[in-house]
Amino acid sequence: MNEQNHESSESAPWYSDGLKFECTQCGNCCTGAPGAVWISDEELHEIADHLDKSIGEVRLMHTRIVRGKLSLREYANGDCIFFDGESRGCTIYEARPIQCRTWPFWRSNIATPKDWSETQRECPGAGQGNFVSLDEIERRASQIEL
Repeated sequence: MNEQNHESSESAPWYSDGLKFECTQCGNCCTGAPGAVWISDEELHEIADHLDKSIGEVRLMHTRIVRGKLSLREYANGDCIFFDGESRGCTIYEARPIQCRTWPFWRSNIATPKDWSETQRECPGAGQGNFVSLDEIERRASQIEL
């Protein structure tokens, strides 16, 4: 039995005791260097419903194809098309894509302590505030692969 416990502790991720995160509404995850915010057809429908616009209009005005996949558009400075610079908030917050909902618990951000440390430099809420359990981190991380 001790051997089993030893094996399971060896396979546990470095963050098995959980991590702290509380969104500070800084907007850093919505701005900065150019990138892609991947969206599914279902998310496109949710955004269109939220905006009370047709799917065609949302697709035309707010999305682009990046590497063969649908992504939200961004401004020339890298800000998300739905980021309001004045309020520093998301104009589609209730319908934001899974990629946004799961930040900062992407596999790429939690792969190693160094990756988490780099995330903390960009995101003032990473490592601060509320305790997030291993189960919740894993649930969020499993929702999207970046």
